[in-house]
Amino acid sequence: MAVIEPLLRDQYRLFCESRRIGDEAAAWQALEWEHILSQPYMGAHLASHWHMLRYAIELGDAREAAGQAMRFLLVPLGSLTGRLPAGNNGRARVSAFEPMPMPNALEALIEAARSRESGAARTD
Repeated sequence: MAVIEPLLRDQYRLFCESRRIGDEAAAWQALEWEHILSQPYMGAHLASHWHMLRYAIELGDAREAAGQAMRFLLVPLGSLTGRLPAGNNGRARVSAFEPMPMPNALEALIEAARSRESGAARTD
């Protein structure tokens, strides 16, 4: 989680800024990336669906809000059974059970964070 936690914070900050300026596409992308990053960590995963649910309600998107409410309820079961589809962006418009390819740009962010972490560990 040490590598992922700063990336989660960054995505949430990007979401907040995108929402503030009214860029819905960028806001959803940040929430989707937050979701992908958070999947292995039940608390963070729940938080990502909570953020999506709140944003869908804010936008008046009933379909997305209903999908997020269902996913919020499914997170504990998925975490306990290990059935978390890698790369899934967490949106209501996609199956909650289907793996998806990891976005290349997000994969690059993760690799850069891992490199920084391993470099910091060698200097300690």
